Amino acid sequence: MKSKALIELLSDGKVHSGESLAATLGVSRTAIWKQIRRAMNEGAEIATIRGRGYQLVSRVDLLDRAAILGGIAAESRQELSLTVLDEVDSTNAEVVRQIAAGTSGIPVVIADCQTAGRGRRGRVWQSPRGENLYLSMGLTFHGGFGVLDGLSLALGVAVANALERLGVPDIGLKWPNDVFLPDGKLGGILVELQGELEEGVVQVIAGIGLNVHMSRVEGVDQPWSSLARARPDVDWSRNQVGSAIIDAVLDVVSLFSDVGFADFREPWQRRDIFMGRPLQARGGEVEGVGCGIDDAGNYQIRTPSGVVPVRAGEISLRAVS
Repeated sequence: MKSKALIELLSDGKVHSGESLAATLGVSRTAIWKQIRRAMNEGAEIATIRGRGYQLVSRVDLLDRAAILGGIAAESRQELSLTVLDEVDSTNAEVVRQIAAGTSGIPVVIADCQTAGRGRRGRVWQSPRGENLYLSMGLTFHGGFGVLDGLSLALGVAVANALERLGVPDIGLKWPNDVFLPDGKLGGILVELQGELEEGVVQVIAGIGLNVHMSRVEGVDQPWSSLARARPDVDWSRNQVGSAIIDAVLDVVSLFSDVGFADFREPWQRRDIFMGRPLQARGGEVEGVGCGIDDAGNYQIRTPSGVVPVRAGEISLRAVS
């Protein structure tokens, strides 16, 4: 038995006796007690009521494959191979494994938590259970690696589009792959290339992490935010957010495959949090003012000697203090 099954029974907010929980799940009452302790260690707030049983006090937002599929445009559902997991090392890694196993359709993996989530440049991506959205998609492009210029920025536009449709205001994009709210980082995008499957065909793994319910986290050295912080009046559902992100990514990938990055430059630039700000390329070798992206998606810094493009994967940008 997994703690998720127990949480599902407790999710109605009512008091359930240990005996009834054990009977429903087909285990002993001792096993129920152990799973209650495990769920509490994973962050669930469960009250033990003497003589009556257990009651889930904290809000629960369980992932549900049927609910996610139900929120996706009907014409897109048949293209997908959606897997929803309780736990995984990395959703990107799981997509790679599914591709290697010959999964048909577009592989999409969503997990309740990651034990080895990764960000850009190998950084650890904090992936607490039950709090956020961890989603990866396997995308195929034709034309070789050259057609992928600006893809991570186009995916940023897709995420911004989805969140704005859900009513999230003031979405910002930070070059090259972060999603921001005014009070801090909301999420990030990790694009990994899997090489040419055959001549002119490239497989891309697009991982998207978004803070949904997160209210506290350890070991993060920059301001961050979450959907619940931005819109506490909304009863956020990770299933709904996941459906919206998948829909938006599929829309963007279709257009990107046809026209490349050209149509995404302006909508990305509209949300650029670095535009007009004093910046430096990490290491301090380039300093100036942010002036947006060029046609290939490189970030541009206006320096006293002219505009200097900063290429993705080489250096990062930070506001000069």
